[in-house]
Amino acid sequence: MAKIFSDPAVSIATRDDIPAIRDLLNSAYRGEGSKQGWTTEAHLIEGEVRTDDHTLQEVMQRPGSVLLKYTNDYGQLIGCVNLQQHGTRIYLGMFSVSPLLQGGGIGKKLLKASEEYALQVNCSAIYMRVVSVRTELIDWYKRYGYIDTGQRDPFEEDGSSGKHLQKLEFMIMEKMLIS
Repeated sequence: MAKIFSDPAVSIATRDDIPAIRDLLNSAYRGEGSKQGWTTEAHLIEGEVRTDDHTLQEVMQRPGSVLLKYTNDYGQLIGCVNLQQHGTRIYLGMFSVSPLLQGGGIGKKLLKASEEYALQVNCSAIYMRVVSVRTELIDWYKRYGYIDTGQRDPFEEDGSSGKHLQKLEFMIMEKMLIS
């Protein structure tokens, strides 16, 4: 079944999109360039790498996993999100928008497309892990109906995505969907 999104700028990414997705994720989360946007983690994790081609390829190959991409009028990939189906719930991760374009509504459109996708695959909730000290990001998700479940997971360094500058943990947030 083909997935239909209300915003024509949203579609399902393919392997050909991996380099652009890698560059987007790295620029949105790590390094000096990420500080141009409000979703940076550069003050929490040092380094330039959030992900690499191999990791993205693995994510795309997981059963029930898709990467949605948001492209501008020139076909440039400027936003993305990974959705992984786990039973009747969708895990939302790798959510990013180009740092220079954050605050312009693209993230909101990707969240809406994520909900559309979840409903099309008969899921009733979306959940995510957010670094617990990212209060501005947590507040943004709350404005779109996500709640703190009270669950916390450790955020361990993995040796490839940067050294933590302080002890970090994940907050689990969830939104129930209405079809």
